Amino acid sequence: MADENGASLATLRQRAAMLAAIRAFFAARGVLEIETPALSSAGVTDPAIESVTAAVRSLCPAPSYLHTSPEFAMKRLLAAGSGDIYQICRVFRDDELGRWHQPEFTLLEWYRVGWNDDRLMTEVAELVAEALGAAGARAARSRRVVRVRYAAALEHALGATPGAPTAELTQRLAERGIDVPPGLEHAAALDLAFSTLVVASFDASALTFVHDYPASQAALARLKPTTPPVAARFELFSGGIELANGFHELTDAVEQRRRFETEREARRRAGRHVPPLDERLLAALAAGLPDCAGVALGFDRLVALAAGHDNVAAAVALAHRGNGD
Repeated sequence: MADENGASLATLRQRAAMLAAIRAFFAARGVLEIETPALSSAGVTDPAIESVTAAVRSLCPAPSYLHTSPEFAMKRLLAAGSGDIYQICRVFRDDELGRWHQPEFTLLEWYRVGWNDDRLMTEVAELVAEALGAAGARAARSRRVVRVRYAAALEHALGATPGAPTAELTQRLAERGIDVPPGLEHAAALDLAFSTLVVASFDASALTFVHDYPASQAALARLKPTTPPVAARFELFSGGIELANGFHELTDAVEQRRRFETEREARRRAGRHVPPLDERLLAALAAGLPDCAGVALGFDRLVALAAGHDNVAAAVALAHRGNGD
């Protein structure tokens, strides 16, 4: 059986085996599985992500937002004393439909109390090996794992450091045949270099962790007291496909509010919808989020990797195809 809009029966069986392996992985480590609401009164402020809105008459204020990640709700549980937790859930993001994107997809997210980003990277690699092995993926457990600092990866691919002048970054991009929009800001130049040159340089047969991102890309991560400071953040790639994004979590409510407001202002300048802040998250941070590290992993992409598919639609039962499919 193979539905024209999604995965074959063989892939669905692999998917089920991987879910079972993930739950066994966390059960053996004493990590509690939880569920949190998909609806929220606050949307995501990240300028790179768009929330899906929902009109739910019984909820106020309107509109409500379908979560793009369970992160904010899970952090409220952590602040309430839950201890180590994980969740496997559907999440929703607007304006995302393509080879490796669906507007709704399955996310695996977990948090480890008292851990940092370095320790969590090790566990992420262990979980990926278990999940791929459960699916029967060839050489899953022997797959090479590489760790590289963001600055080193950028210098290898572009010949420049993150602190190089914007003009130098754009010049080097242009020299390598990359179309550079006029007036590109520094952070955008780094993003362009990373998405076009850095990711393309990764070994297709390896799992690559990129860590110690520039401070400007910290998102919800704390900063490391280095010179210059870097974000306690990592991403995991299989070849050029991003699988996971993790942080040694920021616990400072004042700093988190400042970052959210900066993102909201960027959305205003771009003429985009500006959702309200998640005040319940900020209150939880102020009450005391424990020192912890967390990561979100795109489960559908991991299934596609295990099954040997070159697109995420082949890894889900009924994929969205666009145009009212």
